[in-house]
Amino acid sequence: MSFDVISIIGLGYIGLPTAAAFAARRKTVIGVDVSKRAVDTINKGEIHIVEPELDMLVHAAVTQGYLRATQTPEPADAFMIAVPTPFRDENKPDLSYIEAASRSIAPVLKKGDIVVLESTSPVGTTEKMAAWLAECRPDLTFPQQLGEDSDIRVAHCPERVLPGHVIRELVENDRVIGGMTRRCGEMARELYQTFVQGECVLTDARTAEMCKLSENAFRDVNIAFANELSIICDGLDINVWELIRLSNRHPRVSILQPGPGVGGHCIAVDPWFIVDSAPEQARLIRTARIVNDDKPRYVLDRVERAATRFKEPVIACLGLAFKANIDDLRESPALDIAHQLSERFVDQVVVVEPNIRSLPEVLAGKVRLCDLNSALANADIVVILVDHAQFKRVDPVRLQAKVVIDTRGLLSHG
Repeated sequence: MSFDVISIIGLGYIGLPTAAAFAARRKTVIGVDVSKRAVDTINKGEIHIVEPELDMLVHAAVTQGYLRATQTPEPADAFMIAVPTPFRDENKPDLSYIEAASRSIAPVLKKGDIVVLESTSPVGTTEKMAAWLAECRPDLTFPQQLGEDSDIRVAHCPERVLPGHVIRELVENDRVIGGMTRRCGEMARELYQTFVQGECVLTDARTAEMCKLSENAFRDVNIAFANELSIICDGLDINVWELIRLSNRHPRVSILQPGPGVGGHCIAVDPWFIVDSAPEQARLIRTARIVNDDKPRYVLDRVERAATRFKEPVIACLGLAFKANIDDLRESPALDIAHQLSERFVDQVVVVEPNIRSLPEVLAGKVRLCDLNSALANADIVVILVDHAQFKRVDPVRLQAKVVIDTRGLLSHG
């Protein structure tokens, strides 16, 4: 297959970099997104998210005519779905975005096309996607079970990139590709080899789905150990950051760094998909999720205890993103903590987030977004929630007169 035209459905933190990667290989890419703002921004050669190097790639792709965005799907040779997979109440997976994306592309499919689901999904979602497509296009055949060929090839290939390093990792990282049939997998591998330099390893769709969930559940369990350790050390008057540094001198120990919780669309969400599929068996995975979900409450309790020293303290929250040096607020424990503080300390909370220009709706009108210098000058309590590069450069002397709650160990490193 030459894959002359590639359509990316969902132009967010994964979809847009993927579109840019294909366009950089001189493929014609049609990006589709429901957001008119995102579409208009991209068509101007600009980006609506923060990711190093992405702005240059998108600008070049658009100006050279290899990338354009639209709100309506158009015919292509390959379709890649990269839309959100959040969860509903009681941590149940919400597949409505994938279903909507599938039904939107169904009318423009033709024999020989391939549809790849990139969205991280519960086991069995790729099969559901094929069923939704088949329901919309009874004139075409779709793979419904292993070993069966079809007019349309269907596969799953989960992303496994680190925000802030997406452009490099999209190219260099290995990809696990799960085809609903062997031919589906081989065709998907050929598609990804357009730009992927890492190895493209074939498996079945269910294993590929579970692979991504397992990777993030593994990390979640290890982060939960570090977060639980930090709470224990607080109670025992032990510096957890020093403890971890010393423990990690053991040749077979590698404890991760604790934080205010776990955020992002992957690690904070994916383990629940496993729990939902196997609720009786996923005991350790469930417990890790509970530990990490409870960590923001522990941080809030520390702030409230510190606030009793003041009549009306000004509380500065440093960072809203779920990790350093990006603008991604999805499932961010820092955002949750800032929101909870704004409810408990009305008109007393300021936030510093150098990677956004305006506050998210949950904080709008409740807190003030300000620069770092203003926050440090006026705050009584400083809560370090994200280890952005700007925060690491703060002179510790400026914090000596403040009550500092350092959830990232910025003052304990070095």
